[in-house]
Amino acid sequence: MKGMGNMQGMMKQMQKMQKQMTKAQEELGEKRLEGTAGGGMVKVIVSGHKEVLDVVIDPEAVDPEDVEMLQDLVLAATNDAMKQADELTNSTMGQFTKGMNLPGMF
Repeated sequence: MKGMGNMQGMMKQMQKMQKQMTKAQEELGEKRLEGTAGGGMVKVIVSGHKEVLDVVIDPEAVDPEDVEMLQDLVLAATNDAMKQADELTNSTMGQFTKGMNLPGMF
């Protein structure tokens, strides 16, 4: 029954990897990414878990005559921050899925 020991070894590896993935996920949540637009007039800070934590708007970006421009800047800054969060997640979590063919993991 040589196969059984091998199976246990694999389970141990999986559990170890699970722990590392959980830790990496937690660390991602503590990361802060800053998206900007309009040359830094609008900043959006998100966590690695893609939660918007802060929105900073330079008073000069506030033009009552052109609210649409401000909305576009906030959108652009948010998308910028989210893209960075995605890239960080992919590079952080990608290390666990490399070499493993697990569809639908990330």
